[in-house]
Amino acid sequence: MVNLKELRREIDEVDEQIIRFLADRVKVCQTIGAAKKAQGLPVKDVVRERDVYQLVRKQATNLGLDPVQVEAVYREIVNMCSSVQE
Repeated sequence: MVNLKELRREIDEVDEQIIRFLADRVKVCQTIGAAKKAQGLPVKDVVRERDVYQLVRKQATNLGLDPVQVEAVYREIVNMCSSVQE
């Protein structure tokens, strides 16, 4: 029989890892934001964003995930990280 309590504990652990990685990404983006400001560059980089979405769609497909759904998640992540660069 499937132990739902144990499976949910595993989900909680994965969620914690996701949050930690998001925090790491935000820290890097804050540094990028400071560098962009120092160089007089805009926060928004359409070409970079396009490349990120293309890469995550490819990675999602390779891992058997829906690339459209993964891109939607990443659009939220990019929006969050762009806001910390301002």
